[in-house]
Amino acid sequence: MSDIPEAVPVGPAGSAPSIEVKHRGLITLSIMAATIMQVLDTTIANVALPSMTGDLGASQDTITWVLTSYIVAAAIMTPVTGWLADRLGKRELFLISIVGFVASSLACGIAWSLPSMVAFRLMQGVFGAAIVPLSQTFLLDINPRERAGQAMAMWGAGIMVGPIIGPTLGGWLTESYNWRWVFLINLPVGALALLGCLAYLPRIPRKRRSFDMTGFALLSLAIGALQLMLDRGGEVDWFAAAETWIYLLLTISGFWMFCVHILTKEHPFLDPQMFRDRNFRIGLIFIFVVGIILLASLALLPPMLSRILGYPVITTGWVMAPRGVGTMISMLVVGRLVRVVDPRALVLAGLTLTALSLYEMTGFTPQMDSWPIIRSGIVQGLGLGLVFVPLSTIAFATLEPRFRADATSLFSLVRNIGSSIGISIVTAALTRNIQINHGELGAFIQPYNPVLAKAFPAAVSGDPTTLQTLDNLVNIQAAMISYVDDFYLMMWVTLLAMPLALILRRPARA
Repeated sequence: MSDIPEAVPVGPAGSAPSIEVKHRGLITLSIMAATIMQVLDTTIANVALPSMTGDLGASQDTITWVLTSYIVAAAIMTPVTGWLADRLGKRELFLISIVGFVASSLACGIAWSLPSMVAFRLMQGVFGAAIVPLSQTFLLDINPRERAGQAMAMWGAGIMVGPIIGPTLGGWLTESYNWRWVFLINLPVGALALLGCLAYLPRIPRKRRSFDMTGFALLSLAIGALQLMLDRGGEVDWFAAAETWIYLLLTISGFWMFCVHILTKEHPFLDPQMFRDRNFRIGLIFIFVVGIILLASLALLPPMLSRILGYPVITTGWVMAPRGVGTMISMLVVGRLVRVVDPRALVLAGLTLTALSLYEMTGFTPQMDSWPIIRSGIVQGLGLGLVFVPLSTIAFATLEPRFRADATSLFSLVRNIGSSIGISIVTAALTRNIQINHGELGAFIQPYNPVLAKAFPAAVSGDPTTLQTLDNLVNIQAAMISYVDDFYLMMWVTLLAMPLALILRRPARA
């Protein structure tokens, strides 16, 4: 145990890092391997669900619990990361998280039934929850302030690119091998991350900190109810079902009681002092919007490409891959730009590019080739990268280091909640608009329409083949219009978020 590097705290003066370490590069690589492994699992299993359904003896309705169980468990456990890090030690918690996540991934890969898979996915969520916020905390701790932008660029690349390549990788593994490899792929990555962290991750002194069980229970109730409402809403026709209203009531009451609790308790679950930092408050709102845009667009594009353009899974992955390339390029550049350019200007530039990409996506048609998808994806990737890195830098630039573990866990939680809400909103809007558009377009398919009689004379006489062809065309057009409406919605969300950048306070020069 004597070979384990010890953290060397440094004072607040100058631009020195909070913790002085010798192998910063190797620590960063090890941390990022674990981060990418965890982030990939938020989307990699989506495309494998149809293959799992038969093998696990599940139905189309129940197989979604493979995704829901992971999301709910991770969401509930993310806020407790700060307390666990203080109590167990950041290094120890990170190592436990990696080991537990890899073991759970192995268990998922050998699951024999739906209940066993759901149980193992719950374990994955529990152990994986701390990996992302702790990785961000470590990178902020071991890097001086002038290198914080580059560190956040590295971290952000894993966070942003993971969800983008997840469906592609999952589709390739499922088609080429077996759906079980979607989980087993974590074993070699996790092993490398574990070895690197064991060798180089510094040990940080623990803190005595009491656990606020009431605060944790209230927040868990609110988050769990919200996730269940978002997941189940589409299946039960949202607020037409009493179940949804119960979840909504639990969510609102849970969050309200939690806020009252942390403001009145002496040692609350989350210290409200951190919310006095203006940059951190605005950063939380921004990352919520980024979560909506990133995963909502990722949730829309694969079914659109498959349903309307007829792309197979592998082709869909290749067409969407340039989005990740754009993000990587942007993050590599912005990591250096953030040192010399006002981060607020970079955020505004990123939001502008994102809005422009969404505007271009409103021009998608069923007859287009793949180039508009690739071009808009690259622009959107560039934009999201320009937003994410400066935002992650500026949100924590003025925050006291003692709040970092709690703040980064809250940052990750809000991003994930934004993603869940964004996906639910665009999916619900898509379903509703398809029905409306189909009814409006179908009204023109009648024998007294002279345009129809001229273009499809067989339809007027009631030819079933022609009528089926027309119905397929109506379905495609109704769906395409609905997708375009969703892109418009996300564009306006992006534009409305832009004034928030002006409220951010530029951090002092290092």
